[in-house]
Amino acid sequence: MEAIEIVTGDDPDSAVIWLHGLGTNGHDFAPIVPELGLPSSMRVRFIFPHAPLLPVTINGGHAMPAWYDIRSPDLRQNEDEQGIRNSQRRLEALIRHELERGIASTRIVLAGFSQGGTIALHTALRYGVPLAGVLALSTYLPLATSLEVEANPANAALTVFMAHGTADDVIPLAQGAASRDLLRKEKYAVEWHEYPMAHSVCSEEIADIGIWLTRIFAA
Repeated sequence: MEAIEIVTGDDPDSAVIWLHGLGTNGHDFAPIVPELGLPSSMRVRFIFPHAPLLPVTINGGHAMPAWYDIRSPDLRQNEDEQGIRNSQRRLEALIRHELERGIASTRIVLAGFSQGGTIALHTALRYGVPLAGVLALSTYLPLATSLEVEANPANAALTVFMAHGTADDVIPLAQGAASRDLLRKEKYAVEWHEYPMAHSVCSEEIADIGIWLTRIFAA
């Protein structure tokens, strides 16, 4: 996939692969990097891939940047399993590319907002080598009923940062919280944050993400 890359220092030793939401592209979150307040000593490569153009049912079947089809306003109904798994493979290819560039898997964070967050979360829990963590922003866990049999032990100790807006009218707070509860039931270490916002990000959330990334990569 085509992607935007931003590095915070020479010879990066860590990577964050960050997936955007429905209908946007990799440019959407690229400006967030300098706002994270990361220490100047951190050498991180941020990768912001562009989703492919796909016909989206709730968009009248018109093509738009999407990681998978959305067939119903209730995101839990009639999920596009094939589309989700196709994007899982795309994300896994990006991970492999970072491994080939010399980044250890335990120095790779998967991140995503909304639809991108579902792919990041879905993929991280199933990935076959240990990752550093996952950032799941204003999102939920797709294909939840398959997690029990598909979860990979390599990432059983994965650290998960989940954040959600209390006024989110696209992916309701309750849906994000239900995914949080399911993950905690499966013994994942979930750090949960709520913010007084809609389906978006806010400055307090960005600061919390920066603190979390600093802690993850310092471990």
